[in-house]
Amino acid sequence: MAKSPKNADRRMRPCPICSKLSTPEHYPFCSDRCAKVDLNRWFSEGYTIPVVETDDLEDRED
Repeated sequence: MAKSPKNADRRMRPCPICSKLSTPEHYPFCSDRCAKVDLNRWFSEGYTIPVVETDDLEDRED
């Protein structure tokens, strides 16, 4: 008896790009297109965390 791929055992969840149900082939996305949209957002620095520079605050305390 052949084992199923690891991705086939995962529960279908909403795609983080379009909210359709994910597929085992493209998990956690619903399609190759949504996976590429997400990859493009990473490459174009669409996912960023705002940073507060603390260098100025440390200088003022001295």
